[in-house]
Amino acid sequence: MDFASANLEVVDKFCYLGDMLSVDGDADAAVDATIRNGWNKFRQLVGLPLLTDRNISLIRRGRLYSSCVRSSMLHGSETWPVRKENEVVLQRAKMRMVRWMCNVKVKDRVPSKEMRERLGIDDIILILQQTRLRLYRHVLRNGNTDWVKKCLEYEVEGSRPRGRPKRTWKEVVQQDCQARNLNKEDAMDSGKWKK
Repeated sequence: MDFASANLEVVDKFCYLGDMLSVDGDADAAVDATIRNGWNKFRQLVGLPLLTDRNISLIRRGRLYSSCVRSSMLHGSETWPVRKENEVVLQRAKMRMVRWMCNVKVKDRVPSKEMRERLGIDDIILILQQTRLRLYRHVLRNGNTDWVKKCLEYEVEGSRPRGRPKRTWKEVVQQDCQARNLNKEDAMDSGKWKK
């Protein structure tokens, strides 16, 4: 096939290696796609029934949820420039699943923290932050000739459009570092970074 003469379709978003990429660089399409994947995995496990069977302990259900459902919901999340709205959507989806596994209704008014403790799982926003920081540390530890590190430091020339620019992945990671009192030099100290 001659690719020079081929007509290619222009699209706003597409799936690449299981992650949704969009033209504007938002994480919205990726978050929506991974939540759908998470619900598909969750329904498969509920159909068996592994996540709702009363003979299976809540801790085992939590481990199964973490390894199968949450991992599919957070696939590729270390590269998302998430906004607060994206985190809220992820949190809501996760809590609906957690309530289903614990057999708790919204009107029962059981705190989210208590249900997560019953299942032995961490908050999805905390896991999202940890995966981003893990990737950031990996990039920082690479040599100065690494192309990913060069892309991280690259500044696009030219004038910007009016309004506030979109939130970048680098800004999100810098906020994560501030929340954890980390800086670039800490990336070389694995003990401090992991703590």
